[in-house]
Amino acid sequence: MHFGDTTIESIIIHAVGNKQLNEPLNLSHEFLNVSDEVKDMLKTYFLYPFKTNEYFQFFNENGLEMNEAYQAAASIFEDQENLIESSLILAQHLYQQCTHPKIKSGEFYVVYFKDCVLEDEVLDAIGLFKAETKDSFLKVHQENDKFVVESDYGFGLNKLDKGCLIFNSEKEQGYVVAVVDNTNKGAEAQYWIDDFLHVRQRKDEFYNTQHVLSMCKNFVVERFPDQFEASKADQVELLNKSVAFFKSNETFEIEDFKQEVIAQPEIIESFNEYQQEYQQEHDVIVPPSFNISESAMKKQARNFKSVIKLDKNFHIYIHGDNKLIKKGVDEATGMKYYQLFFTDEF
Repeated sequence: MHFGDTTIESIIIHAVGNKQLNEPLNLSHEFLNVSDEVKDMLKTYFLYPFKTNEYFQFFNENGLEMNEAYQAAASIFEDQENLIESSLILAQHLYQQCTHPKIKSGEFYVVYFKDCVLEDEVLDAIGLFKAETKDSFLKVHQENDKFVVESDYGFGLNKLDKGCLIFNSEKEQGYVVAVVDNTNKGAEAQYWIDDFLHVRQRKDEFYNTQHVLSMCKNFVVERFPDQFEASKADQVELLNKSVAFFKSNETFEIEDFKQEVIAQPEIIESFNEYQQEYQQEHDVIVPPSFNISESAMKKQARNFKSVIKLDKNFHIYIHGDNKLIKKGVDEATGMKYYQLFFTDEF
């Protein structure tokens, strides 16, 4: 996503309270009229948090026409004159989802953007944003020969609470949607994504990379040690080799991965069985070949731990050949130990 030439065409704001707490829904019927300077500030506030290449799509189990957010977006893209009416529908739909007592009230923005760049294509986009977190702040100004300090209350421009960008692309599949949700980590957390937007992850290179790396990690952690009596060092080595394969290739070929990383026929057979189980459990299909998403690879690689933790005394970080580390048991004490073989000490 690139927003260097993006402009805000129109903005409308509604105040959405918590329905369960009997807070009001205050609707506006006019566009917001602000200066170009304020528009630039709002553009940064709205768009800066969207940095990931993870995308979603609207869906509904009974068909896209039953997804209210999708229908409202389609109406706006069809004719911008529908923006105010559709924003009213969206605000009312959001209000209906605010039924958990911990959901905060806030300002709900519906914004029309021109000239967004997504995957080298220039597109219009609709932004849906909710500002929930407000703070006290001080305003200082000079009156004649003295300074006056006043307090006020509002939201800061450095953190977007909830956001969604709907790009005018792939309409038949549910549009390309980017999502931000930085608040509500408890039981009420998913009302924005699951209940209001009702989106699921787009099946693209990010999706494929994420799932295959997750599958590889789960295999190494869950199945590999049980079936082959693999040590922690063996597991770490296989995890490191898996990440190295993704880092050194632009395209994932599953047969190349099996031969280069797993190598041993009996472990490859176990991996094939685990792949079938993973696909059924997660309702995904692992394609035999796909382009690797660098951002998904970096995100997933953070969960690949190349460290062996020994009680609370030592951590061993393994970055290379696990043949240079050997595990044993001291006969006198019964305690376990590792031997490390190296050439140079730095």
